[in-house]
Amino acid sequence: MQLILHTGAHYTEEDRLLKSLQSNHDLLTQAGTHVPSPATYRGLFRDTLNAMYKTSASDGARDVLLDAVMGDSDADRVIFSDANFFRTPATAVVEGMLYPAAPVRMMRMAQLFPEDELQIFMGIRNPATLLPVLYDVSADKSPPQFWGDKDPLDVRWSDTLALLRDSAPEIPVTVWCNEDAPLIWGQIMREMAGLPTMAPLDGEFDLLETIMRPEGMKRFKSYLASHPEMTTAEHPRVIAAFLDKYVIDDALEEELDMPSWTEELVEEMTEIYDEDVARIQEIPGVRVILP
Repeated sequence: MQLILHTGAHYTEEDRLLKSLQSNHDLLTQAGTHVPSPATYRGLFRDTLNAMYKTSASDGARDVLLDAVMGDSDADRVIFSDANFFRTPATAVVEGMLYPAAPVRMMRMAQLFPEDELQIFMGIRNPATLLPVLYDVSADKSPPQFWGDKDPLDVRWSDTLALLRDSAPEIPVTVWCNEDAPLIWGQIMREMAGLPTMAPLDGEFDLLETIMRPEGMKRFKSYLASHPEMTTAEHPRVIAAFLDKYVIDDALEEELDMPSWTEELVEEMTEIYDEDVARIQEIPGVRVILP
């Protein structure tokens, strides 16, 4: 089977993405894709992966997990969404590393589903806005535990993704920047669901509606209706043009509450993040969805 693992990250749009996918239940069912309720698998995966730190999974563990989520579905593609695949927000940063448990967790997943085709999908986020949130909920805020020998300018998503690929090279990884998500929401949904690029979808502008004024959304949808020849690949350009005029300014503002951080530091971290995204695109087996 094809098992799509949507692994967060925390404090991106993970739950909204799941809901957007679930709103297309009939279409996805026809396409052979199943989006089960998280209640059927999140606890099971957590308990199984935690147990595998002590002992290997039993021979029947794979079938037990799939039986619990498939019900009467005969789909050959299943989407699992859980931002805690790589552990909880409380342990998301340890010694300056984002999700240090991710490599081992995915190695365990590969062991659990050795004959299945696993794929990872994950939204990443600018450390300048993410680290303050993760610091606030961290289980241990002491500098040696949270930062180690690093400072905010040293934190890289590429470090985590490179280690993830080394530990489970058979699992391809698709990532996108959460900051770009409103522009590429439909593309993310289609790729996760295994749908054609022009497949009609409900909810592909769900996220856009949270940052664009109602009159802008009305004009945008009218524009799409009057240009039926437009491909989904052209949507990001058109969305960006409408956002320039109709964006809800407050929706894009984020308050950063991190002791001693300056505006200059945040700007430098953002520049490093942009450079890191380019570096991620060079990691074998990792693909970045861009607008």
